[in-house]
Amino acid sequence: MNRDELEGKVDQLKGKAKQGIGRAADDPDLIEEGIQDEASGEVQEGFGKARRKVGEAIEDVGEKIKP
Repeated sequence: MNRDELEGKVDQLKGKAKQGIGRAADDPDLIEEGIQDEASGEVQEGFGKARRKVGEAIEDVGEKIKP
């Protein structure tokens, strides 16, 4: 897991927490902020996964090229 994946997971958890607090406090703005944080975290985590997979693929190619 790389930094983007980890930060994405943290943002997702933060978003879910905000949504829960917003529902408990009947605060639609906080709920919406939580939804946005969660979605942003999903995007960041996806970017991190893609970046990691590209790095792994490059390493695999490098290993195959080595004499």
